[in-house]
Amino acid sequence: MPRPVRLIGAPSDIHSSFLRGAAGAPAAIRAALSSDHGNSASESGLELGVDIAFEDAGDLALADRLDAVESDDALIFDTVARAAADRTVPIVLGGDHAVSVPVVAALAAAHGSLAILHIDAHPDLYDDFGGDPRSHASPFARIMEAGHARRLVQIGIRTLNRHCREQAERFGVEVIEMRGFAPDAVPMLQGPLYVSIDMDGFDPAFAPGVSHLEPGGLSVREVLAVLDRQTALLAGADVVELNPARDINGVTAILAAKLVKELAALAARNG
Repeated sequence: MPRPVRLIGAPSDIHSSFLRGAAGAPAAIRAALSSDHGNSASESGLELGVDIAFEDAGDLALADRLDAVESDDALIFDTVARAAADRTVPIVLGGDHAVSVPVVAALAAAHGSLAILHIDAHPDLYDDFGGDPRSHASPFARIMEAGHARRLVQIGIRTLNRHCREQAERFGVEVIEMRGFAPDAVPMLQGPLYVSIDMDGFDPAFAPGVSHLEPGGLSVREVLAVLDRQTALLAGADVVELNPARDINGVTAILAAKLVKELAALAARNG
């Protein structure tokens, strides 16, 4: 039987560097996921609640204040660790990308170091952005420093500045930039696998509801093709950086909901 999937909301955007609003994303994604505009089927035909055991653990009661970062991180860590102990696959709805740090830490504690597929416009490797080492621009620097990832592959990247290039070289990050991108350039990773999807990895034509619009991004079909290539055991995933206040007709939330279904199907397909 496929492992159950557990949806966990992490409504936090205290580490956002430009605009807040991502804390409202879990509710928007759930609304799109349950809307009558669509159904529960993934593109493979596997259905949430039919072929895939699916539970919604609701939103974590995060304080989302700078003076409560440690306690919020501990709550996220403990909740994800319980999901792993229950042999469920956690899919975490951010929030800004900073939530990935305690999520990955919990899954690395349960599974060992992870292979991470990171979809984003930005490498999020800053050593310290705006005086905040836990900035949403820094999660993968913290993850790599901690040794939680044995391999980090980033796709969709189109904002790689000098500092982040140096950081990528320092940590041995495999950056597949958008220039000349093709899905078959993305390696098939060995598990346990973690998938982190920042919604601004998509071109704004597909995902306008983000704080950091960056033209020239991935198409929906390209991302689905990349996910479809992966055959490794899925330890967990996150979908982050949707800002409902900037969305247009809910299209970004609908895309995020589709990604939840496709990630759940990936977890079921890969055992």
